[in-house]
Amino acid sequence: MHKIGAFNLWLLVRSLKGRNTMTGKEFVNRIANGKSDIIQVLLDILSKTSSRYCLIGGLAVNAYVEPVVSLDLDIVPEAGDVEAICEAAKEQGLQIKEFEHSVNITSPDSDLRIQLQVDPRYQSFVSGADDRNVLGYTMRVAKVEDVLAGKVWAYMDKTRRRSKRQKDLADIFRIIENYPQLEASLPQAVREEMEK
Repeated sequence: MHKIGAFNLWLLVRSLKGRNTMTGKEFVNRIANGKSDIIQVLLDILSKTSSRYCLIGGLAVNAYVEPVVSLDLDIVPEAGDVEAICEAAKEQGLQIKEFEHSVNITSPDSDLRIQLQVDPRYQSFVSGADDRNVLGYTMRVAKVEDVLAGKVWAYMDKTRRRSKRQKDLADIFRIIENYPQLEASLPQAVREEMEK
């Protein structure tokens, strides 16, 4: 999650003075210090390359429960589409950094961090995804059961930073509060942690 300082919040409110509403797109781009709409750039790349994908992670949680601010956009592209997405992203001036189970896409025009998740465990999520509204964008979002499974995997990964794992646990709580029937699917260790 992204913490916004009091002064930055004051500037944001001041810039909206006289307006009654702010769109989800405007909000996320302001929080991300966006000089360009990097989410729309990504969605255009996915469309141009005819890539099948689904949103996972914290922004996917936001599609099912009350949203919270996140500067991480995690997607699972079909395995065969990763190279075409990366090439199209480079053509748009985006930076690509490859890791064992992910590819990070960044832009100097935004603080938003895009991560293509290439861990094979997530591939089955793509076929079950539905179009959902996420902060004003229509995106393919993994089923809530799959989003929860991904959050559990992330939380159980002891190699991740403790702060990231705590955010994953908070996202698990957020999902279970709105979908209590899914609690039975959680591993015992996660259920015990939730009861603390």
